[in-house]
Amino acid sequence: MQTTSREQLVRYEVPHNPVRDPAALGPTEDLDREPDGAPHSVIGLTALFSVMFAMLVAFLFLSGKVVDMIAAVLLVVIAIPVLVSSLRKKADRERDHLHPSR
Repeated sequence: MQTTSREQLVRYEVPHNPVRDPAALGPTEDLDREPDGAPHSVIGLTALFSVMFAMLVAFLFLSGKVVDMIAAVLLVVIAIPVLVSSLRKKADRERDHLHPSR
């Protein structure tokens, strides 16, 4: 029995994805974890603080005053390690240890 092209289209119009079918998952896939393993709030905060920090340092450098330039260098030397370590601690606290990433 031959099907028409319209019947073939109707058959494939509704996707049947295995949303919660454990048999369809691979051995390393888990639907309950965040795919990259990092909490998405930490990723957003990292982006936000990075942009704000870059704007602050650029403003200090563009002001042209020697004191502001020294303050910008000190901010870069001190603030970046503090920011990285605090966001790393937040990520460790909020990371899903029940469903670890790959």
